[in-house]
Parts: sequence; structure tokens; C-alpha cells
Amino acid sequence: MRSVTTAIVGAGQSALAMSRYLAEASIDHVLLERGEVAESWRSARWDSLRLLTPNWLNRLPGYRYQGDEPDGFMSMPEVIDYISTYASTISAPIETHTEVTGVRSVEEGFEVLTTAGEWKARTVVLASGPYNQPDVPGIAGAIPPEVTGISPAEYRNAEQLEDGGVLVVGAAATGVQLADEIHRSGRPVTLAVGSHVRLPRVYRGMDIMWWLDAAGILDERYDEVDDVVRARNVASFQLVGSPARATVDLNALQEVGVRLVGRLAGVTEDGTAQFSGSLSNQCALADLKLGRLLDSVDDWATAHGLDGETEPAERFEPTRVPENPPLMCSFRSLGIKTVVWATGYRSEYPWLHIPVLDPKGRVRHDGGVTPVPGLYLIGAPLLRRRKSTLIDGAGEDARDLSTHLIGHLDEVARAF
Repeated sequence: MRSVTTAIVGAGQSALAMSRYLAEASIDHVLLERGEVAESWRSARWDSLRLLTPNWLNRLPGYRYQGDEPDGFMSMPEVIDYISTYASTISAPIETHTEVTGVRSVEEGFEVLTTAGEWKARTVVLASGPYNQPDVPGIAGAIPPEVTGISPAEYRNAEQLEDGGVLVVGAAATGVQLADEIHRSGRPVTLAVGSHVRLPRVYRGMDIMWWLDAAGILDERYDEVDDVVRARNVASFQLVGSPARATVDLNALQEVGVRLVGRLAGVTEDGTAQFSGSLSNQCALADLKLGRLLDSVDDWATAHGLDGETEPAERFEPTRVPENPPLMCSFRSLGIKTVVWATGYRSEYPWLHIPVLDPKGRVRHDGGVTPVPGLYLIGAPLLRRRKSTLIDGAGEDARDLSTHLIGHLDEVARAF
């Protein structure tokens, strides 16, 4: 059994940011990665995917984008190279192809079991990521057997889909991107729309992420949010990282021929899809929230003297909602051959043998600090800031948590 002060489970951007701060504090540690560095980016993303954040915003501790396209959006090979280069730059102590199979509390810390041996650690950081398992709803088992279901983790490109109609379930970032790509492959697409966050790609001449960053919206802390539990479950921004900086919202999708229906609420025994009647309300709510956000941006721009330096404020056409969208329709009548479950992701911890999971299997924590002393979580939605799941959010969260971890070690040392 090998010993280390801190074992970090994972080797993505959050784990690497934590490694950087622990190294600065001369705390010996190891990153245990089931595959390669940035494994999720390598194995669970589709071919055409690009980051939603512009290159200049992909900041890590002591590391910045140095390329020729600061306003561009990294492709998946570029993301993998970016994170892998960072790992090499900071000389992160990574054990690749080392899958964690068990984490238990023991005297003076934790026992970490892996496929490559055992470790004893005084502290453990869970950095396996918030998106390691597609969150496919239970109704997936009720779709007719002749209809193929696929998650975004399995999807690579439209050519792997059977010819015929496609139902994309979910209208957050993944849903709108896949609906657009699949429709452009010549397959008719129906998009089942639930809760979503509408944003323009460009606002007043600047990328919307520039405004969110400059105005401090991305920096809002978890303890400043009115309802943090609800906020942590909000859908991802309805954005696409295209070189053309195009806005792909529900209006744009309808313009190219994508059909909108309400949230998929159920599937009957005879193969009839049941859609919620809330489509109009969901769209109106997204439009309302967009207006409020743009009001905040405009107020900040005015307060900081930017009104004369940027394009004028604008408001966007409300989401066009089709009249009388169907509430019930058979997969056959819609011509659906494939269902893409763009219904989000969840984390799974079958190897975590410590009672810190809530009834939904999520780690209980207060800003990444779990109820078990010495056990930490990083990389989860709104962990400490609204930007926690962005590459740019990893550094500040890791700085805060490493400070807490060091304090915990000092407290334990004083007790002896």
C-alpha cells in the first residue's frame, strides 16, 4: 500500500487545478485517472462538438490560451491538447489507466482501492466530473422496440443514425446543437422542449460570455444565490461554439425546419408519445429570464461607461411557439426512428463507500466541503461559483478548496 497526503480522483481540468495549488503548498498528492488525461473529453463527446466558451476564457491557474484565435472555440482535439499540455506544464503526478474501485474512511484518513493497487491518503478530492453518466429518464425503456435510443455520450455523428425521423429530447446546449446537426444531415428532427436558458451568442458586438465574465455574473458565489439547490439544476446555456458565432435558439431551429413539441412526459404501452402542454410557458419563461439578464448587462455597461463604446442595447424576438403542438402522437406517425436523449448528465459514485450521498446519489457538500472531514468535491455545478463547471471556474474553486484542505491538515496536526 502506498501513502500520500492527498488522493485526487480524476485528471480533468478541476483535478489539475487542484494539483497546481497543492504543489505550490508542497503537499504530496496523486491524481488517479481511469483512462488518459481529460478522458471524458476523449471518449464521451461527439465529433463536431466545440466548447461553448471562447478560447480567451479557458483560463487555468498560471496558464492561458496563447493561440491566434482568442475569440474562437476549441474543438475536442484542441481541448484535449490544451488540458494535456497543462498537465505536462505543471508536472502533475498522474497515474493513468488506474480506475478507482473503492474509497473508505479509515483511521487517520482514507483507503483508496484501484485497479493498480491500494493507497492510503489523509485527504481525498472527488474530481471525477459532474457529467460522467448520461441521465436518461426511465421512460426510455417504454419506447417501441423498432425505435433506437441513444445518449450524447454514444453519439458521434449523424451518419451513425438510421435514416428517418429523429426525436431529440431536451433543449439545453446539447439538445439544440444535436437537433441542428442532425437536421442538416437530411433527417427530419422533432425537438421536445423542457426548461431551458436562452442566450444570444453575441450581444452588443461582444460574445455573451464576455459580458457575463466582465459583469461578474459568472463569479456569483453559491452562498449569494437565493435558491442554490434549484440553481445547481438549471439547464446549461442554449449556446453553440461555432466559428461563425451563430445563435442557435428555438427560433433559428424552426427556421431551418426543426419541429417543436413540449417536454416528453411519457410513452404509452402502444408506443404513443405524450408531450407536456407547457411548451408555450417554458418558452415565455426563458424569454423573460433572457430579458432580465440583458437588463443586468445593460445596467452594468451604463455604470461602467461602456454605452458609447459598444453597440446599442437590443432585445430579441420572442420565441415563436407553434400553434396547437401535439400532446399525443405515435412514434410511427412522426416517422421517428431514433430518440436522442439530450436530458443531461449525472455523477455516479459506486466506488464511494462513505455515507455522503443524498437520496439522488449526489455528494452532499457546502461549497465542495463534504460532511466528512478531509473529503472534498470539485467540478460540480455551482460548486462555489456560477462558473464552476467551466474550465475558467476550476482555478478559483481549487484555490478555495486547497486552502480549506491545508487548514484541515494543520488542524489534525495540532490535535496530535
